[in-house]
Amino acid sequence: MQHNYDINQFNSIIENRRSIYPYQFEKGKKIADEIIWKILENANRAPTHKLTEPWRFNVFSGEGLKHFAELQTEIYKKFAGEKFKEKKLKNLSEYPLMSSHVILTSMKRTAGISIAEVEEIIATACAIENIYLSIAAYGLGGYLSTGGITYIEEAKGYFDLKPEDKIMGIFYIGFPGNIANPLSKRNPVSQKVSWTKE
Repeated sequence: MQHNYDINQFNSIIENRRSIYPYQFEKGKKIADEIIWKILENANRAPTHKLTEPWRFNVFSGEGLKHFAELQTEIYKKFAGEKFKEKKLKNLSEYPLMSSHVILTSMKRTAGISIAEVEEIIATACAIENIYLSIAAYGLGGYLSTGGITYIEEAKGYFDLKPEDKIMGIFYIGFPGNIANPLSKRNPVSQKVSWTKE
């Protein structure tokens, strides 16, 4: 099936994808839930080996943002141990309240299907990238945090996850404020490519 896409626009979306942090969001400005649903539908189109579709999303908005802020600070204080940092605790408490929506992204294993864990991690990471690109296309700001509760094993039970599942990160989404937005820094791709033609 042939599609005539605007390839320059597509390339521009990828080039302009970047992390925009909650403290850079416009305060109090909310995204329509319908847009969040479309962003998640785009995430749901990620490639998936054996069609396991391992990505899971816990979405928080409205009063749910306060609930999530309190929940992740509680988990962090209880289980962070020697990795505990006051600055991190402050961010966990404040970032959700600066956001329009927060999406906890997870990878959930499928029982009874023999598939390498890395396949499921790759699939979920592709879903996350679809979220990033969708946010850029909508002119929104977003930041995937992999700190805080992401690697706390005990946090999984709070989100209906089993020991074999993984929290992949917390996506904070909002409207970007009036900030400088230069292209993200990357070394030339030529430094990372080995190309054999014959």
